[in-house]
Amino acid sequence: MTATFVGVRHYSPACARLVATAIESLRPAFVLVEGPADVNDRIDELLLGHDLPIAVFSSYRDGERYENSWTPFCAYSPEWVALTAGRACGAEVRFIDLPAWHPALARRRNRYADADRWGAEAVAHLCKTFAIDDEDTLWDHLFEADGEADGQGDGEGGDGQGGGGAEGLAKGLDVRLSAYFDLIRGEERASEADLAREAYMARWVRAAVAEAGGRPVVVVTGGFHQPALRARCAQETTGDGDWPEVPRPPDEAMAASYLVPYSFRRLDAFAGYQSGMPSPEYYQRLWEGGARSAAEGLVEESVTRLRRRGHVVSTADLVAARTMTEGLARLRGHRTPFRTDVLDGLAGTLVSDDLGQRLPWAARGPLAPGAHPVVAELMAAFSGDRVGRLHPDTPTPPLVHDATAELERLGLAATGASALTLDLAEDRGLRRSRVLHRLRVLHIPGCVRQSGPATGADLVLNERWQLSPSDRRLPRLIEAGAYGATLRDAAAAVLRERIAEAGNDAGRLAGVLFDAALCGLAELSAGALEAVDAGIAQAVDLGGLGGALGAALGLWRHDRLLGAAKSPLLGAVIGAAVTRILWLAEGVHGGPAPADRARLSALAATRDALVHAGPQLGLDRAPALATARRISADTTAPPDLRGAAFGLCWSLDGAGADGDEGGGREAEGLDPAKALAGTAGPEVLGDWLAGLFALARSEVLADGGASAGESVLGVLDTVVAAMTGDEFLVALPALRQAFAYFPPREREAIAGGLLERRGLRGSPRALTRTAADPLVAAEAMALEDRVTRVLAGEGLVPAGEGPIPAAATDTGGTRGTS
Repeated sequence: MTATFVGVRHYSPACARLVATAIESLRPAFVLVEGPADVNDRIDELLLGHDLPIAVFSSYRDGERYENSWTPFCAYSPEWVALTAGRACGAEVRFIDLPAWHPALARRRNRYADADRWGAEAVAHLCKTFAIDDEDTLWDHLFEADGEADGQGDGEGGDGQGGGGAEGLAKGLDVRLSAYFDLIRGEERASEADLAREAYMARWVRAAVAEAGGRPVVVVTGGFHQPALRARCAQETTGDGDWPEVPRPPDEAMAASYLVPYSFRRLDAFAGYQSGMPSPEYYQRLWEGGARSAAEGLVEESVTRLRRRGHVVSTADLVAARTMTEGLARLRGHRTPFRTDVLDGLAGTLVSDDLGQRLPWAARGPLAPGAHPVVAELMAAFSGDRVGRLHPDTPTPPLVHDATAELERLGLAATGASALTLDLAEDRGLRRSRVLHRLRVLHIPGCVRQSGPATGADLVLNERWQLSPSDRRLPRLIEAGAYGATLRDAAAAVLRERIAEAGNDAGRLAGVLFDAALCGLAELSAGALEAVDAGIAQAVDLGGLGGALGAALGLWRHDRLLGAAKSPLLGAVIGAAVTRILWLAEGVHGGPAPADRARLSALAATRDALVHAGPQLGLDRAPALATARRISADTTAPPDLRGAAFGLCWSLDGAGADGDEGGGREAEGLDPAKALAGTAGPEVLGDWLAGLFALARSEVLADGGASAGESVLGVLDTVVAAMTGDEFLVALPALRQAFAYFPPREREAIAGGLLERRGLRGSPRALTRTAADPLVAAEAMALEDRVTRVLAGEGLVPAGEGPIPAAATDTGGTRGTS
């Protein structure tokens, strides 16, 4: 007796009925199913009596690869029916495919995924022949409708499952399915991965045939593999009776599989799941009660959902929808309405607006943004909201038990929705916060932080959380169990993975480091430290790297609250970032350009690191000063960067350890006033000052107390007062941006000093808070200046006289502080 090969489409009720009929009629010795062979010793666990859908979740991790994979089952999965029907008839049931971790299944997140869209050309030709929009509708038309002939449609083995009529229908369906799969496989060249899987499955088939001793063997696989397996086994008709070995993962790798609850939303092709069928709620009802029952039930469910959402659906609308649905079914040759008949009938009746896009069930894929609300509700109704539930005796990974115990220990295991405020200054509040943050980084649903500290230097001492129950919490905890046995270990593993994924993206690295502090995991591992160092050493975004340095420095200096202060990991980040920022800054070249606040912040963070962490972390100022001097003297560097480099030299020369004031502007080789006078062009002045003020604001203010003629602000006043109106108009926007680095109180102090320098009386505050827009005033001054020059050129006023000189002393200070 040879094997009987039943090719199926995953999640097809018609194929599930075919499998059930084949097993019941043949009473085989073995039922072999496409599925992970490493789960064979746990089939009893799989068949405990769960509420479907469920999935086998498999995880794999080694030094180079980390992958998760799911093998989902629902009531109408042909593979599930093969398992249950085979067990019911006394057959030995075995999975025969390679384990999920195997390289042949690499990057396949769902074992039953049609990701390659096999036979695309053949399917497209059939769709054109039958005037059908897409593959799913074609499948319904060719195969699912077959089960409705003569009243077939009971998925539980009812009236249509027994007797010669059912077997005859099954035989006809099997013939058509075989022809369909032969057509698809005939034009495809299988990948090396598929060939490896088929060779392995064929070994199981040959061993089962040899072991069966003439009794039947039923083989249930995806239709794409059926022709190849039949051909392989026909060519090699004998087997040695030895069952294939199940591949074992490498010794250094971690691989595990657990059962998890699944949901129809995750199963739905319209939600992004690439295998089998869309609209799982429809096919569940088709499996349970047939097409007529599924259509009527989902019309009622759709109307209920729409009315609940506030859409008006009258009895007349419902009658019209049913009439249109029946008419479309007859027009398309269906004895009873099928999925797209019902959807088209409802949409055609209830949607009166211009949709602006194709109906989503006309093509596979997620619901597009901006979909009509009626269409969205129809999709949700046909998708369904069923969620699986595991049998209480189902083993779960250690993480589930650890997380449950932690939540109970800290009083966080409430079953209802609740708002929670935590005091981080209290030990219990901090421990509760860390547990919730560990759940958050593991993406466990039901824990949402609404407010709390945003940086390590943030003075916020409270956190607000919203806790809520979720059907997805247990599945996600089981899946997260692949990362570690405890919340602490699992969260640390996720953070290490995020560090590796961040690469040279300094902004993402900064986010990971802050999350590590929030989780109480400031110390990760030597490997994480090396990955952070490598990422920073390859960073190319100067601004992003500055943000990462600022965040790390804030945590290292101030975070007594979260426990990250003086962390060696953060210290290593600070040292590596300082070196990289200086190297990147010296490589920036270009002509005049607006000041870049991000790169100025990066140099400011470098200054703070050298001043406040340098002695403890062994950061040498000498190389930083040498680099800054080179940048400040480089005429090809942007003006804001030259000003910032000069400011870095000034602030470092003027500050001792941890910010103590040192030599000030008298430090060797520094003359800020002279440097400013040499950068007095209106196109570059404001940008150069922005860099200077960003790095040496306090030094500029302190310098203002020296002799006014030699101070930076004194020289600036002289330079601005000497500008023509047009020059001032060019310089003003950048000047305003530069002076924005001073807070209002300091700007008032500067204005007061300039009034005093000019011997004028007035209110500094009024000078900095003019009613008129400074740009409008500058444009008026420039216009007056041009008019004066024209009048002087025509001899109508003496040169040097006119409206501008009279106002010069009144506006010079305004120019300098606007």
